[in-house]
Amino acid sequence: MTSRSTPAPDSPRPPGHRRPLRRLTARGRGEAHRAATPLELFFDLCFVVAIAQAGVQLVHAVAEGHPGEGILNYAMVFFAIWWAWMNFTWFASAYDNDDVLYRVVTLVQIAGVLVLAAGVTQAFEDHDYLAVVLGYVIMRLALVTQWLRVARSCDGPERRMALRYACGVLLCQIGWVGLVVLPEDARPWVFLVMAVLEMCVPPFAEKVHPTSWHPRHIAERYGLFTIIVLGETIAAATIAVKTGIDENDALGDLMPIAAGGLLIIFAAWWIYFVVPIHGHLTSNKQAFLWGYGHYVVFASAAAIGAGLEVAVEQAVHKAHISTLAASAAVTLPTALYLLSVWALHSRYFKVGIAQQLVLPTAALLVICCTFLGDWAVPAAGLVSAGAVATGETLTARRSGRVRREATAPVG
Repeated sequence: MTSRSTPAPDSPRPPGHRRPLRRLTARGRGEAHRAATPLELFFDLCFVVAIAQAGVQLVHAVAEGHPGEGILNYAMVFFAIWWAWMNFTWFASAYDNDDVLYRVVTLVQIAGVLVLAAGVTQAFEDHDYLAVVLGYVIMRLALVTQWLRVARSCDGPERRMALRYACGVLLCQIGWVGLVVLPEDARPWVFLVMAVLEMCVPPFAEKVHPTSWHPRHIAERYGLFTIIVLGETIAAATIAVKTGIDENDALGDLMPIAAGGLLIIFAAWWIYFVVPIHGHLTSNKQAFLWGYGHYVVFASAAAIGAGLEVAVEQAVHKAHISTLAASAAVTLPTALYLLSVWALHSRYFKVGIAQQLVLPTAALLVICCTFLGDWAVPAAGLVSAGAVATGETLTARRSGRVRREATAPVG
């Protein structure tokens, strides 16, 4: 963790004099040894609680034969979780001074996501978004106070940028009230409009002055959150398999699903971390596209776990859906994950058409696995593992060829 400078000892002050708050000024983009702080890791873990709740409700919706409604609710709730997490992450990368007020405001944001998590069930089952919106607004208003601290601590273009962030985020919260007061049929449109407006705030604010986010720190933060989401996916799938074995004595039926699911998750981890991405994050344009695209990465990674739960419930006859639907609950998010990681990460480091086609081809084959009945999940796991093996083989061959060419005698 980056070292902080030690403030000078307090000098005597007259009675009643208050020590001023520390200024919330930008950290350097080239700062050495920048790493995630314990507060950031705690923040991530608490956010995954909300993701787990959304995954549980997605399982129930799909298992009961309402996939369209379940996916829509999941997309809306997941956006609230992801967007609040992402905004804090980029803000902290630029302005984390780790003083008392900064920590307290961050803890308020954690409280907000816990309120949101408590309302997930009502949002899915009763279409009551009051708790979800309340939790989201708590998180966003806490971030507004951080931006106002930045505006108070600086001047010029940076101050205008901070005020744009604060005003933009604050105005957006008024629009989210529509999810509570407007008719149910209008809510998906309210969500779509407000999601677009929220995502327009950072480009609008940083047009006058870019924040000094740290590429390595941002890449690490996204990587850590990916690990936590995949860990939650493993935990959810493991609990589902254990329940199926304990209650239905269905070890033989569930082992192929467990093995295939594990291969998928292992491959998902390998594919994401096979290349370092921080070198690609050299401008706001690249960073915004990369950061926004992770909505699909995170949502699909979490949905894989929900899909594995659905497959287990269908195998033990607790879910009233077809084998095809249960298989699609796993294969579709897996294919989406492979494609999104390729688009955001891998394609920038692949050389030649063969390397470029590995993940898109694997995604297509995973979708084809949907139609293999009871063997869909293990087949998808083998395809995912095969994509890793193929990618590593092609990379090794190219590296060997480059070394041979470099050591070959001239002439």
